[in-house]
Amino acid sequence: MAAGLKTIIALSFVLAIGFLLVILSSALFKNYLPLLVVATYVVAPLPNAICSRCTNTNDFSADGDGSAIIDFGRFMTGFLVVMGIALPVMLAHCGVITIAAMVMSIIGGLLIYATIISFTMFFQEENDWYSG
Repeated sequence: MAAGLKTIIALSFVLAIGFLLVILSSALFKNYLPLLVVATYVVAPLPNAICSRCTNTNDFSADGDGSAIIDFGRFMTGFLVVMGIALPVMLAHCGVITIAAMVMSIIGGLLIYATIISFTMFFQEENDWYSG
């Protein structure tokens, strides 16, 4: 699955819209707490990437496949994604931000996270050197 120039442009456009929504949710309502969503969505793929690198990829080893590490990485990634959605909801429930800022922050954050995941899917290297 080769990513072409149109794919890069489309994903960059969606990422820009996501950042625009999060920045506007902060700037329009003069409260910059919704910017915390960007941090959670940028950090969210890291546990999955780190834990997938820590597993044993040796096919000749009988020590197990390290699935607990992969599951922990997926759990932490899921926790950060849910936190990126729950944080604006909690801030809006407490009256710190408005409902419109909450909606814009959640939509923008989901666009940012979807773009990060799409970039990693499109530009993932496949090692098929052993297949015949």
